[in-house]
Amino acid sequence: MTDPASTEHHDELARRIAAADSVVVLTGAGISVPSGIPDFRSPGTGIWANVDPMTVAHVDVWRSDPVRFWSFYGDRFARFGGLEPNDAHRAVAELERRGHVRTVLTQNIDGLHARAGSGDVVELHGSISGAHCPACGAREPLPAVLRLIAEADDGVPRCGVCAGVLKPDVVLFGDLLPVEALRRAEDLARDADLVLCIGSSLVVWPVAELPRRTLEHGGDVAVVTTSDTPYDDDAVVRLRGDVVAELDGLLAALDRLAD
Repeated sequence: MTDPASTEHHDELARRIAAADSVVVLTGAGISVPSGIPDFRSPGTGIWANVDPMTVAHVDVWRSDPVRFWSFYGDRFARFGGLEPNDAHRAVAELERRGHVRTVLTQNIDGLHARAGSGDVVELHGSISGAHCPACGAREPLPAVLRLIAEADDGVPRCGVCAGVLKPDVVLFGDLLPVEALRRAEDLARDADLVLCIGSSLVVWPVAELPRRTLEHGGDVAVVTTSDTPYDDDAVVRLRGDVVAELDGLLAALDRLAD
């Protein structure tokens, strides 16, 4: 049975989205949990619940201990590469298809938004779509990286041109975010009438600052995630249920509004 209060909140969010000229979606790890990817901070199940990211996912570890680094990232590449988008990703793509969403800004590296059909995706933390050689600039797509990992005695993929250790096309701890991606995200957030934050705790900087840019320039923030966020008191709509159910509810509310 549908919760009447929840339906009211979906209807309110649908009205605001329909009335907005520019809606930007900002997503975090929570939107990919239904696809089988754990989030980062949930006690007991989050990726960083049982391992210190500074010991396996920092750029200094990639430089100083590539075997340790790639034993962690190789597993992530293999697991993420075989997963499929879920109905939350598809709902975001449907919002774009209907003309409601301008762009998707994502902290996720899994590439599932594009595979679900979203056409304009800004990957703020990079992507597991491949790896590159910082020494000579050569690039390898994901299938080739997985093959190189499997063939290497130490599990470290190396460049076929200069034998340098490959670096995944993701933002590691200690790395800076891609300048152009961050600049575009800041421009979009500043100009948005509404930023719809989905599946993010909104605590990782500088991405966590993007909703503040929207608020500072007169736009609204809506939040769909189970965890508390720093923007809960600022949100015009706050939905705390399962992301798939909440976004299905939003699409249903938009259908009712169009009838």
